Amino acid sequence: MPEPKLRVIFEDNHLIAINKPAGLLVHDDNTGDETALQKVKDYIKVRYNKPGDVFLNLVHRLDRPVSGVLLFARTSKALTRMNDIIKERKIEKTYKAVVAARPNPLEGTLINYLQKDKSRNISSVVKSNKKDAKYCELNYKLELSFSERHILNVELLTGRSHQIRVQLSHAGMPIVGDVKYGYDKPLRDSSIALHCSDMSFIHPVKKEKIRITASIPDTDFWNTMKQF
Repeated sequence: MPEPKLRVIFEDNHLIAINKPAGLLVHDDNTGDETALQKVKDYIKVRYNKPGDVFLNLVHRLDRPVSGVLLFARTSKALTRMNDIIKERKIEKTYKAVVAARPNPLEGTLINYLQKDKSRNISSVVKSNKKDAKYCELNYKLELSFSERHILNVELLTGRSHQIRVQLSHAGMPIVGDVKYGYDKPLRDSSIALHCSDMSFIHPVKKEKIRITASIPDTDFWNTMKQF
């Protein structure tokens, strides 16, 4: 498979965002594969002729098989302020998820507590009094149903590891392609049908509302979804 071209969708002196393709690592792991963080650093270094190491930090993360808006801070001031914005839940993040079961009710809020097994890189729903259990919350709404697939708009209200994947699966709606969390078979490109489509917040330095959108991936699976 050819190396995907870096798609920058927002850029100023403080922040930069890309439309991350599924399959691209966000940051280093034990595979040694190329990361989005390094690709964006390389882009900045060349575009702005930056000498030495480029300052760049992740504002949030996307799982490897997930696509969509991925935001980075280009300055320490922006990073600190974006961390505060996220902690105070003053950021709006919307995802498109294609799931295997029609939701009932058609829209609602899911609240659970999650615990992560770091050794297996998997999260699970647990009782609130479980050690290291973390509160998580999201809103969902059915956008479209066809055959055995259903497109949801998901508003992520907290940012836990694998949160959308775990919560939807626990509610009986596994994401298409997500064999780790209950779907029966992978997609051909090993992605899952989860895409961060929209992110809105008050700019940490300019203090103006910005909205960053990422178009749906140009893949066989998502192109099929566009027909409906």
